[in-house]
Amino acid sequence: MIEATLLPHVNATLNALATVLLATGWVLVRRRKLEAHRRVMLAALSCSVLFLVSYLTYHYQVGSVRFQGPEPVRTIYLSILLTHTVLAAVVAVMAPITVFRALRERFDRHRAIARWTLPIWLYVSVTGVVVYWMLYRVEW
Repeated sequence: MIEATLLPHVNATLNALATVLLATGWVLVRRRKLEAHRRVMLAALSCSVLFLVSYLTYHYQVGSVRFQGPEPVRTIYLSILLTHTVLAAVVAVMAPITVFRALRERFDRHRAIARWTLPIWLYVSVTGVVVYWMLYRVEW
């Protein structure tokens, strides 16, 4: 079992990997490499699911973590955290729907929602790394 103190680093790594996979998936679909796109997007979904399990495990064991930076930066941090959290809840619903529609070969419906899912999912993945960095890596 992974020690709880390592989980934030695992979470950031999974978010960063999801970001790379999402961007790669976008490039692949634009190049019409659809089978590679499918595999990469399933990997991105897997990273996000693993992240969620790890995140919930960490916060179950540790509780909430208070931002330690200066007050002006705290406002920026809380703004990022708020948008990240709200959109993470949205993408937790949208991503599986998007993938499910593709797996069911409902590509018209898949494309319609994927246009919204991808940028939101990318934002959530990137801001997840930013939140990690601000909480655990910057020495205020």
